Amino acid sequence: MESRMIAAARRFFFFDSSSSSLLLCLLLSLLSANNGIVSAATAPLKFGINYGQIANNLPHPAQVSGLLRSLNVNRVKLYDADPAVLTAFAGTGVEFTISNGDLLNMSDARNARAWVAQNVQPFLPDTRITCVILGNEVLSGTDAAAMQSLLPAMQAVHQALVDLGLDGQVNVSTSQSVNVLANSYPPSAGVFREDLAQYMRPLLDFLAEVGSPFLINAYPFFAYKASPGSVSLPYVLFEPNPGAHDPGTNLTYDNMLYAQIDAVYAAMEAMGHKDIAVRISETGWPSAGDADEVGATIQNAATYNGNLMKRVAAGQGTPLRPDVPVDVLVFALFNENMKTGQASERNYGLFYPNGTSVYDLGFGGASFGPSSPTASGFSASSKPTMPFPVGVVVLLAAFLL
Repeated sequence: MESRMIAAARRFFFFDSSSSSLLLCLLLSLLSANNGIVSAATAPLKFGINYGQIANNLPHPAQVSGLLRSLNVNRVKLYDADPAVLTAFAGTGVEFTISNGDLLNMSDARNARAWVAQNVQPFLPDTRITCVILGNEVLSGTDAAAMQSLLPAMQAVHQALVDLGLDGQVNVSTSQSVNVLANSYPPSAGVFREDLAQYMRPLLDFLAEVGSPFLINAYPFFAYKASPGSVSLPYVLFEPNPGAHDPGTNLTYDNMLYAQIDAVYAAMEAMGHKDIAVRISETGWPSAGDADEVGATIQNAATYNGNLMKRVAAGQGTPLRPDVPVDVLVFALFNENMKTGQASERNYGLFYPNGTSVYDLGFGGASFGPSSPTASGFSASSKPTMPFPVGVVVLLAAFLL
């Protein structure tokens, strides 16, 4: 499109003065046509990002604030309640989800209130904290004490928010792995593990009562890595494929993530709940991995996240709930060099710690330098640039003058 506009602009410059009125009309048309482009360039992206910090080379939170604002990312999830990050994002309008994994302590009402008073209340309303997550993938783990403390901790933190008058601004939930499902295929047959029913049923009752969503960490990459011979790569990457038919609903799924979401909806309905939203608190694809981590490549990571972001930006829903836009927090913002485990664990980031993109997702080369943040929180290299169509309009305006 840009090459055609350049050619048109060149042709305009050969018109004589008698063509001024025609040029004026074209200028006004360009301004009108490109209004949507300009708006799209400044509209917030409809996805959030997980901001993990298990690394020793990450930029200052003020620089991260500048980077995310330059990208118009408007939702961030932390794995703690880092005051440096929450302070750096004050006044930006970015919505924050913060986390607390100390379930045993949080199940005590006094501890919960003290934590909320110290880690939530002082930052509102300047920093938009909208959710507190208690526990991460606790129910798919092996810590029985943590499982037993999960709901009491959620209830105590929620009550602390109520007591402090903050429950209208901040909700409480928990992030669980898709592995809490005993069955996820076909999606209509989704059901929670029987051994977790004693935890899941009261947990869902609580989420419904307080109006909070159920948060799921879902990684189609794991399914492909485990069985690359039987799991279709196009199916997990949102690429064209025949799809998978669900005989229970007669719906067809063209990607695994949507099938996993609808399996969770089916599992909740089997426990009597159609009144709880499902949101994806983590999903992503690693750009590198160990030799035995099939599929962990830059190309696949760019394809997965790029295609996912397009669908989310379009407001697409799942086949079971087409009118409910998929809500996603992408994992992760940066590669984290101190994470343990296989190499893929250190290579989920969309960005390197220096602020450059790991692969092209249409971010326009947004980055920041290693120097200290500027007074505004932006680095020099993350300043917004004039979109090309606007440049053409300016050139035409100058010609008319």
